Amino acid sequence: MQSNAALEYDYTIAKLYTYTAILFGFVGMLIGTLIAAQLAFPELNYLFGEYGTFSRLRPLHTNVVIYGFTVSGIFATFYYSAQRVLKVSMAESKFIMFIGKLQFGLYLVAATGMVVSLLMGITTAKEYAQMEWPLDILIVVIWVLWGVAMFAMIGIRREKALYISMWYYIATFLGVAMLYLFNNMEVPTYFASGGVGAITHSVSMYSGTNDALVQWWWGHNAVAFVFTVPIVGMIYYFLPKESGQAIYSYKLSLLSFWGLMFVYLWAGSHHLLWSTVPDWMQTMGSVFSIVLILPSWGSAINMLLTMKGEWNQLTDNPLIKFMVLASTFYMLSTLEGPIQAIKSVNAIAHFTDWIPGHVHDGVLGWVAFMIMSGLFHMAPRMFKREIYSKKLIEAQFWLQTTAVVLYFTSMWIAGITQGMMWRAVDEYGNLMYSFIDTVTVLHPYYAIRALSGVLFLTGFVMFAYNMIKTMTSARELTEEPQFKSPMA
Repeated sequence: MQSNAALEYDYTIAKLYTYTAILFGFVGMLIGTLIAAQLAFPELNYLFGEYGTFSRLRPLHTNVVIYGFTVSGIFATFYYSAQRVLKVSMAESKFIMFIGKLQFGLYLVAATGMVVSLLMGITTAKEYAQMEWPLDILIVVIWVLWGVAMFAMIGIRREKALYISMWYYIATFLGVAMLYLFNNMEVPTYFASGGVGAITHSVSMYSGTNDALVQWWWGHNAVAFVFTVPIVGMIYYFLPKESGQAIYSYKLSLLSFWGLMFVYLWAGSHHLLWSTVPDWMQTMGSVFSIVLILPSWGSAINMLLTMKGEWNQLTDNPLIKFMVLASTFYMLSTLEGPIQAIKSVNAIAHFTDWIPGHVHDGVLGWVAFMIMSGLFHMAPRMFKREIYSKKLIEAQFWLQTTAVVLYFTSMWIAGITQGMMWRAVDEYGNLMYSFIDTVTVLHPYYAIRALSGVLFLTGFVMFAYNMIKTMTSARELTEEPQFKSPMA
């Protein structure tokens, strides 16, 4: 191990995951834009036969964005920031480097298998857990390898104290591991039935309401431990490093961390309100969802107060713009979710377009903004070149901000309109509107959502172009920037 010499961090693995984040981000958002357009213009369902229908492409969109773009972003930022906060280079350990490369290789195999199998219609039909058992096994191996690399780096660290970002990455590893294993317990029917049926097919080990409860224990906490916990870890690293400001309150970061860990795990049953799940479980989900506002806002307020006295950086640095607005969208999304979990509100919101409006407020405005700004911060330090174009980042920021606002406002209006129309009755107690009546009324809002998808995808293409030009042809840097990222 190096001792006195300045550390030369090895970004081999971080670079590989950066490339896949860009690739899967584009693919996932392209598919998302197409299926949004299909809802507004149904004839687009028939472009590619059975492989181009909404029902075939929608699981592909969600899985590529979650397990392709977001998980690649998590791994890229981890393999970059962990070395720095632990004061250890991956180049020091052949074992850690081998584990990192093996993890990436298997990740590519799993991601390719996921895309092909879902496109072929091979699915468990469980939300956010559609992959069949062979891929589930591979994903467990990949996740264990990440844990091995993580704890091996922690084991040889020079920095004694674990920075708060590492707490969040450790929680991501442990949370997803526990949840994924329990929800994806399944019986391969080919082996259980003596060779009858498809070898890829399986049935869940749970049934009825038990299956629903375990599924949404996973489904909601997949959002917690993929879309929330690691992204909070990212912003606790990248915002101070980009702004040069210390975190406003380290105690608040710890309080929010433990609050998030305890409360989030109990909120999943709010997805099953007004169902056959026992009433006390529904109520518990509602109560814990409302309590969830406290740790969520604790983190977001901590992020915003980190910029106290330095708000002028918003005008100078577009990466700070992205991070501050990401925190703001996080606050909005984590207030909206608990409101939707109140039973009386959920009676209107359930099954409506208000739900995807809420999800995309968080995914586009919080997750995507944070991953993109994090990768932009990493680029000059990994590739030793300044960011290709500041003007392009500014244009991307305003284009994508407009897209997010158009998306969630159109879906709010559409969702509440749906909920009210579905519940409207005349003086005799008969429903006033048929289902097709609501579909017809919502057409303009679906068109706006499709437009917002085009705008956000265009912004992502600008991001990808800027990153590729940064890697290949931007001006070289003679020394690493300490804080603010250099931009042309």
